[in-house]
Amino acid sequence: MTLSETGRLVIWIILIVALAVLSPRFMDVDNLREASRYLVTTGVMSATMTAVIITGGIDLSVGSILGMSGIVLGFTWQAGFPLPLAMLIGVLSGALAGLLNGICIVYGRIPPLIATLATLALYRGIALAISQAASVTNFPQWFQFFGQKNFAGIPAQMPLLIAVLAIAYIVLHRSRFGRMIYTVGDNETAARFAAVPVDRVKLWLYTASGLSAGLAGVAFTAHANTAKADAGTGYELDVITCVVLGGTQITGGKGTILGTILGLLIVRTMIYGMHLLAVKTVVQTIVIGAVLIATAILNQYIELWRERNRSQSTERSAAGVSANSS
Repeated sequence: MTLSETGRLVIWIILIVALAVLSPRFMDVDNLREASRYLVTTGVMSATMTAVIITGGIDLSVGSILGMSGIVLGFTWQAGFPLPLAMLIGVLSGALAGLLNGICIVYGRIPPLIATLATLALYRGIALAISQAASVTNFPQWFQFFGQKNFAGIPAQMPLLIAVLAIAYIVLHRSRFGRMIYTVGDNETAARFAAVPVDRVKLWLYTASGLSAGLAGVAFTAHANTAKADAGTGYELDVITCVVLGGTQITGGKGTILGTILGLLIVRTMIYGMHLLAVKTVVQTIVIGAVLIATAILNQYIELWRERNRSQSTERSAAGVSANSS
């Protein structure tokens, strides 16, 4: 664990203590278990968003893909498909949406911010067109169990989050593909000269981002026992905040899955605490936005400070070599 990650762990612990003092219900086991369910949808998308941002990209469409995947799942099941197959189709629709994002960015040469801002509206529109403002409810009991019940004392959805985070950690920190992701984020031009398949890396990452949003759509639908077109609205803000708060540099090149996990815990603890304190939803959104801005500014200053220290260290080393040679 790096010094930066240790600092975020300390912040999370301080936040827990403060909220426990402010709200006696904060440490209630049932409340904590219910709040932890919301870790799954945000956390699954945050895992792949970390890799996307490390490359210097961004995906603003994840919340809309979540909603669209849930609608595809719901209406496919309602049309007579077996629910497991409908779940698979919902997840694959998310992957297809992510692939379309990647094609627009890689081959259309559209900046990720613009491309995914456009598809944010596109996928939400598709969800509305499929649903015609209707929702699908009354899913089978086993599906509701996955979203609402507990297994071995933890939410039944939690193994999905653990599996996704474990895979993301292995890919990002223990694989050749992960090294390529960091290389692209550090310097895309140099990566191309080093024979890194930059376009293929981006296509895979945006497809994975869509796939994870599709998985989150299944988890969200199971939790709510409802497939609706507006599901996931605003989730892209939560996801990006978790990743940036976890120390991933918005300009690319730096970031860790452990940092994202800590960012996720901080953000969801803040939201849970504000909910218990009866803070209005609009105020919660303002707070999350402010935290994102403050974190981005802080990360930039930390990076400038590190660059200055590295520069001074290099100068001192050069001066020492010069003195020894003379």
